[in-house]
Amino acid sequence: MALLSAAPKNVNLDKLPRLGDSGEMSHWPLTREDIHRPAYRSLAQGIASAIDSGSLRPGDRLPPHRDLAWRLGLSVQTVSRAYEELIRADLISGEVGRGSFVKSGPRETVEVPWYRAGSDRPPVDLSMMTPVCLPAIAEAWQDSMHRIADRMPDPVIYSFRPRQTMALYGGMAAAWLARCGMVLPAQRILITNGCTPALMIALMSVANPGDQIATESSTCHTLKPALRHLHLRMRGIEGDGRGMLPEALAAAARAPGNKLRAVFLLPSGAGPFARIVDRERREELARTAAENGLIIIEDDALGPVAPRRPPPVSAFAPECSLYFTGLTKCLSPGLRLGFLAMPEKLAERVLNRHLSLSWMATPIMAEIARDWMERGIADGLLTAQRRELAQRNRLAQRLLGGRSKGFPHGLHRWLPLPFGTDEQELIRAALKRDVAIAPGSGFAVIDRAPALRICLGGANERDLENGLTAISALLPDQSEVCDPVV
Repeated sequence: MALLSAAPKNVNLDKLPRLGDSGEMSHWPLTREDIHRPAYRSLAQGIASAIDSGSLRPGDRLPPHRDLAWRLGLSVQTVSRAYEELIRADLISGEVGRGSFVKSGPRETVEVPWYRAGSDRPPVDLSMMTPVCLPAIAEAWQDSMHRIADRMPDPVIYSFRPRQTMALYGGMAAAWLARCGMVLPAQRILITNGCTPALMIALMSVANPGDQIATESSTCHTLKPALRHLHLRMRGIEGDGRGMLPEALAAAARAPGNKLRAVFLLPSGAGPFARIVDRERREELARTAAENGLIIIEDDALGPVAPRRPPPVSAFAPECSLYFTGLTKCLSPGLRLGFLAMPEKLAERVLNRHLSLSWMATPIMAEIARDWMERGIADGLLTAQRRELAQRNRLAQRLLGGRSKGFPHGLHRWLPLPFGTDEQELIRAALKRDVAIAPGSGFAVIDRAPALRICLGGANERDLENGLTAISALLPDQSEVCDPVV
């Protein structure tokens, strides 16, 4: 008797992961041994945990009351009461004549490409893109907090005025953007609480519900939920080994009835393909966007990590660009501060969206950032990151051979797989060896070629080497790797 009569395609129910080794049920299907008194509450909690872990996914159909009652040795009334609890919790919906369906995904987000630990002993995590956890980062925080405590400016403690934050830290923001190749006055820069708020502000400033945003064939995981939240649509644009094709972007912008308003770009190594787009292609994309009335939204999350890279795409079309970068990927994950460069024609709209979304950046974060920059701490941490990342990328190239793609100072490698490879099966095999990696499908827009994203910063050097060695041993023959629509 099937327990899940509307399972997702390509999912083997017998192989669904059981993540609840710490005592909390998070697997599916449940068994009689999982049920304890009071039975209705135990059943409801078991189903909720399975939803939270991803073992049950949005849209999955739950078994009919009578079938589940027979399977678990419960009364129909007990199952009905459990389902009622889940409906009240907004986790499932009951549809007359059709059955009960999972309504909510995992509480963290519906889909995340990285690994969510299900036990107290996490594996070697190569799924989350973070900078290398250098001891110097903790030292910088401790020293800076002591210094700031002795001379805390009043606006950091008392100010409710966003303009006061800009007056204090606008010069710092302009200096940091200049390192990234964006030279503009402080009045054209908005300080945000990181790159994700900057992305939301940019999208809210250029598009209305129903509009389209163009993006590459695979893109960052935060864009998809942001567009869904704002009721915007995503349009994938074909590319080649150098990045998005300008002629494909132009064709999409000129298509009859299109509602394309902006193009979202990740040209400086933070995108899934870990690619630094060359200067000529950047100029072509800037020109294409300007000629077709598109706003450029450029995400430069890595900032100046890659030395001697070309200027941002936005630098070639500043009058129609919203460019943002942050400090979390290049200096410290806890330093949640971002800088959004805006054209004059959009400045008022951007500022209003920021006020409604965040009001103002957290002043203490800006104060710490200024302290690091004025004392040369930021330069020291950036140099140390580059040195460590160069070493880790050499290690990845040695252990993975020529299969992985990236650049010398990247935080991750992109690993294309042979056509027909089951990403999830490979990821499960890696987890059995205590290594977590991210599936390429978690970033796909129109690129359906199988791949893996392997991050290099989160693990210590010994664990990284062991993890890369384990992955290499699991990889299939690369002779049939398909070229993705990049």
